[in-house]
Amino acid sequence: MAEVKLFGFWASPFSRRVELALKLKGISYEYIEEDLSNKSPSVLKYNPIHKKVPILVHKEKPLAESLVILEYLDETWKSNPILPQDPYERATARFWRKFIDEMLLPTATRANRSTGKEQEQAKEEVHQQLKILEDELKGKEFFSGQRIGYLDIVANILFWFEYPEEVTVGKVLTPEKFPIIYEWIQKLKKVDVVNECRVQKEKYQDFIKSISVVKP
Repeated sequence: MAEVKLFGFWASPFSRRVELALKLKGISYEYIEEDLSNKSPSVLKYNPIHKKVPILVHKEKPLAESLVILEYLDETWKSNPILPQDPYERATARFWRKFIDEMLLPTATRANRSTGKEQEQAKEEVHQQLKILEDELKGKEFFSGQRIGYLDIVANILFWFEYPEEVTVGKVLTPEKFPIIYEWIQKLKKVDVVNECRVQKEKYQDFIKSISVVKP
């Protein structure tokens, strides 16, 4: 029986975060793909509160929520740290983590789910927040410095911003609009473990279209 198990869903950026952290830290694990339209007893058992993935199970002890899991992995397996070792830099990484998950992601979600004037306003906010994030990346190889780290893993949500206009708020991450973030994405695409954890656009597009069909 595997000591570490990850229950996830292939199209979830949050599941992909945990997979990438496991691979970067060199932790052996068993991956269990979940059907979120028909959740397994394991999901209901290990995450009875939210009933969603990702779920990390270590020695039969479960943890939910990607950000919680990332910090647990770094505290439990000391080799190949993903969080900065300096307390100030670590706190700064957590600040930007909150910016991504509590500001940028909700704004993008609102833009996807709204229409008309509300959608246009949300799109403009997405652009403003991406610009703020780009300024933070300026002059760096990666968000975490010279190598991929915690904030780069958290920011994997930006891959989803590249998807075609018909399935999202629009292809906003172009080299013309956000050259620094665009270059960062291209660097990540050259890293094998990142590509192993990256959802291909065509597959995701087909998935979104399939669940968007309104049945009579």
